[in-house]
Amino acid sequence: MVKVLLSLILVVFVIAPLKAQWDPHYQTNRNAMVHLFEWKWRDIANECETFLGPNGFGGVQVSPPTENTVITLEWLSTKRPWWERYQPVSYKLETRSGNEAAFADMCRRCNAVGVRIYVDLLLNHMSATTGVGTGGSIGNASTTYLNFPAVPYTTADFNPYCSLDWNSQTSIRECWLVGLPDMNQKRQNVRDAQVNLMNHLINLGVAGFRIDASKHMWPEDLEHIYGRLHNLNTAQGFASNSKPFIFQEVIVGDGIEMSHYTHLGAVTVFEASRILGQVLRGHADIYDLVWFRDRFGIQSKEALIFVDNHDNQRDGGLPLTNHREPRIYKLATAYNLAQDYGHPRLMSSYYFDQRDQGPPQDSSQNILTPTFDANGQCNNGWVCEHRWPAIRNMVQFSVTVKGTTAHNWWTGWNEIAFSRGNRGFIVINAKDNGDTTNTRLYTALSAGIYCDMATGTKVNNQCTGKTVTVEGDGYANITIPGANSGEETFLAIHIDAKL
Repeated sequence: MVKVLLSLILVVFVIAPLKAQWDPHYQTNRNAMVHLFEWKWRDIANECETFLGPNGFGGVQVSPPTENTVITLEWLSTKRPWWERYQPVSYKLETRSGNEAAFADMCRRCNAVGVRIYVDLLLNHMSATTGVGTGGSIGNASTTYLNFPAVPYTTADFNPYCSLDWNSQTSIRECWLVGLPDMNQKRQNVRDAQVNLMNHLINLGVAGFRIDASKHMWPEDLEHIYGRLHNLNTAQGFASNSKPFIFQEVIVGDGIEMSHYTHLGAVTVFEASRILGQVLRGHADIYDLVWFRDRFGIQSKEALIFVDNHDNQRDGGLPLTNHREPRIYKLATAYNLAQDYGHPRLMSSYYFDQRDQGPPQDSSQNILTPTFDANGQCNNGWVCEHRWPAIRNMVQFSVTVKGTTAHNWWTGWNEIAFSRGNRGFIVINAKDNGDTTNTRLYTALSAGIYCDMATGTKVNNQCTGKTVTVEGDGYANITIPGANSGEETFLAIHIDAKL
């Protein structure tokens, strides 16, 4: 009997921490994560204090903070490619985004205003390029002699070189992805080094991790690593016994499913990007969005949903969408923030003409700080989709309706509408022929005049954009311009925007 009880205790001890790793730890009045791709730490801290916190954002995904090999491509306009950040040479916190002190300051300042930090973390591999890192460390990436002394890792800590065979799950998880030296995470010293890195970041105040290339690691190896992670730092405002939020990059296919990893944490649902782009381009029935949450086979808490990310905005092609086509992109983002499935993540980009092009930088290859015009929109080569007024306002919509379910669905010809409980209502006109949406719909909201979040907001009990009148029976007359109008082609109202 004693042995049985001890076994049960051990099972609870192992499993309980993993269950908590689906929680992003947003504060009550916060929702949604934004990926500030390639931003510097001090600029992220400023953005938390001046924009993200005041506008209800829940957290920020930051670029990899670990030292990477400096890579120069003479044919590239910026010389330094964005993907050098994904070629670690050590676990020092020293990159073009800043050093460890700047990283710790960012965590402290963002947590102080209720905005959480999630680290893009590289556990699968080390750099494929021999050279010197952004912190001065050296790395040898030879297939016959591997040496990263700043960790330290030597040849014995890697799986032997093999060309990846996409028909073999063993090969996918043990061979070298695009030539990147593949870690042998069954070795105890490798696990120890990676656990120590993650626990150090937790101590500095991060709320969780995006685990890059999770598909290329064995779930049982990741379970050993995640199971040793510390609780989040209560001195940074986290509740006692909170485990870090884990979301894992898993691109399904080749015999590998999201469900192979969801017992460990959330996963990135790439299929959502395809569906949103396809439907809102008119290449699929808009009714597919009514059943959006049933398409992926995993629970809401297990799904990280996005319109685009730093990879597929470069490599995805049609039917995906990104900032280059603002109308469709805003519709997809509005839907993602309005619907009730998964953890929504936004992308904040920089402009690029070449696939490999790094972030905006000066002549010395230092990353430029975003600057803002009189309307709060980014300059200096940064797109900053998260600051687009319609997207910013939809983050607040998602905060207001948090905890409610989507119902009262309506679809027309490339038109869709639904309410979130009795707290919010959205209508999308995805018609590409320029036709206006004119209809009368049930909103589930109480009678009154509401500010339309697509075109403005509520300031001093007045609307800066259009208004919507909800009648006593909960119905409203809806008019949304067509695709050629130059105006927003969706409408969203919520109870906090009622006059």
